[in-house]
Amino acid sequence: MNAFSSSGLRLLTIEGDPTLGAHLSSHLSERGFAVTWCQDGDAGLAEACGGDYDLVLMDILLPGIDGLDILRRLRRERSVPVILMSALGAEQDRIAGFSQGADDYLPKPFSLVELSVRVDAVLRRVALERGLQVPVGGSDGLQLDGEKADASLEGNWAGLTATEFRLLETFLASPGEILSKAFLYQHVLHRAFTPHDRSLDMHVSHLRRKLQAIGYLRHQLQTVWGKGYVFRDSDG
Repeated sequence: MNAFSSSGLRLLTIEGDPTLGAHLSSHLSERGFAVTWCQDGDAGLAEACGGDYDLVLMDILLPGIDGLDILRRLRRERSVPVILMSALGAEQDRIAGFSQGADDYLPKPFSLVELSVRVDAVLRRVALERGLQVPVGGSDGLQLDGEKADASLEGNWAGLTATEFRLLETFLASPGEILSKAFLYQHVLHRAFTPHDRSLDMHVSHLRRKLQAIGYLRHQLQTVWGKGYVFRDSDG
């Protein structure tokens, strides 16, 4: 996986389940993050407000203060990106999270691949917002502009929509990995996947056409029938 460079980045995890918390801390530490783990809401809130973190990964159901309350209080003081986790799966919890200022929502259970994609995509988006136009590693000159929500190659702009831009960010975070439609609907379109909804197919088709139009050849956006899509290395 061509993951976002995590060297030197500080990540706070707030997770009450000792097994999952230890697993997340170990995985993210292996990715190169400097990880701090809090096991209850009160400690998590104090650490999030008092520490200088690049990302907060937080469960909603916590001992003490719950995740939504932590997020509400945190947003009064800091703009650190936050990814919420929850096993509830209720639409109202996801909506509440985004309305309180969450940057993403990760329903449990999730795979480590999905976790890495979500973390990388949020960090990439923050980097783009701070640095505007930045090159994407291993992408043969493709540049993403967070302010325009567009991509360019040798000065030629693709003319992406906001949804197409989020799709491209997501695929770039995990080249070579098959991303399911259910995951892409949740992560990019922010709604549940239904079999007769062709919106994602339309967005993917437009993104593929626009990348081809500016001459981007490093990766091919391919359909994996019955599974989803993959952003595959053209030389692979």
